[in-house]
Amino acid sequence: MYIKNIELKNFRNYENEKINLEDNINIFYGENGEGKTNILEAIFLCAIGKSFRTKKDKELIKFNEESSIIEIEYEKIDRSGKIRIVLGEKKEIYINEIKVKRLSELLGNINVVLFSPDDINILKNGPQNRRKFLNILISQLRPKYLYVLNLYLKTLEQRNNYLRQIKFENKDKKMIEIWNEKIAEYGYEVYKYREEFINKIIDKINIIHSKITDNKEQIKIKYISDCNNKEKFLNILQREEETDILKGYTGKGIHRDEFLVYINDNKVNVYGSQGQHRTVILSLKLAELEIINDEIGEYPILLLDDFMSELDEKRRNNFLENIEKTQILITCTDKLKISEFKGKLYNVIKGKVEEKCD
Repeated sequence: MYIKNIELKNFRNYENEKINLEDNINIFYGENGEGKTNILEAIFLCAIGKSFRTKKDKELIKFNEESSIIEIEYEKIDRSGKIRIVLGEKKEIYINEIKVKRLSELLGNINVVLFSPDDINILKNGPQNRRKFLNILISQLRPKYLYVLNLYLKTLEQRNNYLRQIKFENKDKKMIEIWNEKIAEYGYEVYKYREEFINKIIDKINIIHSKITDNKEQIKIKYISDCNNKEKFLNILQREEETDILKGYTGKGIHRDEFLVYINDNKVNVYGSQGQHRTVILSLKLAELEIINDEIGEYPILLLDDFMSELDEKRRNNFLENIEKTQILITCTDKLKISEFKGKLYNVIKGKVEEKCD
């Protein structure tokens, strides 16, 4: 799988730019704030339907413009295709010139794995970051997952609203059972997807992490959920009803899921060093890469945002040797030294991309 070209119109700081890509390594270098990450963001948007930097699509439109267009042409083993996203008053998504109605129809056309400086927060900050990591991975391979997850979240919002109505308007408590049943049903469905992919990660990450650390570290992952059994989860919801009414929100459920990472039996987010955090993130992302390859029979596109500059030349070359069958887009402030470099260099200055010779 690889992207042949990407065209940006009024996207972030790009006015009208078309970039032809190499199917191997593509390095975009330039000063900070020139627009390098915007290219990766546009690709991520065409793969996932959302930005990894903002929740507001309006922020993606060039200043003083009313709309933005991103177009990508791509090749897969079994087909070629084109994705166009139009941002304006509403987001419009087209696949091979046909407008799609649901985000789930976009997912899986282009598969990506992203490394960004913010990924360190997957482990350092709260469990919502780890749930987000799982959501992005699973939704690319199981589009129905996003549909079920959204059903759960909508039902959760309805239950929370009714909990507050019980508290402040003395609504009938018996009616809460309607939402309990649905939340338990959708929550268990989401759990089964997450459990499946947690197990896939565990299978991959043990080998990957041992190799990266020269067998000095043993990694373990523990998945924690209230929803591993539908009837049990329904009982939890019923048991916690009075507490939920007092608080005005649902305290237990798939929206509280967590997975913990241990290095040599110590929690990484509590006891791990900065280096261990980075190594675990690298292992997680490489496991994600291998899982996608196992699932679809080809490697996803790898987006490395200001990541390679943190590795010395030896580690950089070793890393790239292990993912040589993958199209890679790298952003950095300076040209990277890569032995036997096969790919393209691009200098990015103020929303303009110029191809350079090595």
